[in-house]
Amino acid sequence: MSTRSEKKAYEGRSITVTFEAARCRHAAECVRGLPEVFDTARRPWIRPDGAEAGRLAEVVRRCPSGALQYERVDGGEEPAGRPA
Repeated sequence: MSTRSEKKAYEGRSITVTFEAARCRHAAECVRGLPEVFDTARRPWIRPDGAEAGRLAEVVRRCPSGALQYERVDGGEEPAGRPA
């Protein structure tokens, strides 16, 4: 049974990023935006501690499909207009 529709969480010290493969449209905004965090040749392919949490959140918000989401776990501020 495929798990492609499930969200997978990648936990970092300051931020947790989730990825839902079934929603991904491979626009590569993440890979271009932060290759030190998003590297499809590595496992795990998302390493949240590879960049500052605010910068990572900014790149995740660029995901056009919503396949990537994040949650700040460090008490950092969310940008205005982003649902909690």
